[in-house]
Amino acid sequence: MAENKQVTSRREQLGQRLKKKYPDREYADDEALFGQINDDYDQYDNELSGYREREGRLTDMFTRDPRSAQFITDMAQGKDPWSSLINRIGIDGVKEMLDDPSKMDEFAASNKEYVERMARQKGLEEEWEKNMKATLAMLEQKQGELGLSDEQIDAAADWIKEVTNDAVIGIIKPGTIDMALKAINHDADIAAASQEGEIRGKNAKAEAQLRKPKRGDGTPALAGANNAPAPQKRKGSIFDVADGAR
Repeated sequence: MAENKQVTSRREQLGQRLKKKYPDREYADDEALFGQINDDYDQYDNELSGYREREGRLTDMFTRDPRSAQFITDMAQGKDPWSSLINRIGIDGVKEMLDDPSKMDEFAASNKEYVERMARQKGLEEEWEKNMKATLAMLEQKQGELGLSDEQIDAAADWIKEVTNDAVIGIIKPGTIDMALKAINHDADIAAASQEGEIRGKNAKAEAQLRKPKRGDGTPALAGANNAPAPQKRKGSIFDVADGAR
């Protein structure tokens, strides 16, 4: 008996393909499905346009100077480009190229750009080393003040570097925004909590004053350090009475 094989429709195949590519998305109706297809086509068209543009520039370069294709092929095979250059045109050819009067201005401008770039890079490296020394000293101080382990202080530093690297390439994660908002609102939250605590303290003091018994309100006075009764005057003896009758 022939087995009945379940046939998957084209729509189901497409849905499965998109689900594999975008596992967090749902395509409940045709509007969502065809919308995703349209977005993918736009992306493919942009990528294809970029490939064609780069391919055109390479073709133009190879047409102007066929030797450039040879150098690119050598580099694609892992060969050293300078060795390939000497192998193609020889040492004398390199000297002739550098001494070409028509190229002197271009070479001078390129060399100036190189020198300036190296100077900027050296300056940045020196500044980085200086700043890193100060940063490491600060991290060590914080670690001692807060009693953190090496793993904890390293994790904090790594998180900061991750956030910085993301920002450089235009990425800001939701968790980063949450941390930033907490940092921005920290002082305001502390002030509000302090004010709330002060108000609660005043209210508690006022309630205590209201609960404190007043004199003459019928509440019996209790013996104690704060509620000791006033000392009574001792009655005089018979001789004091006699003296007072004089």
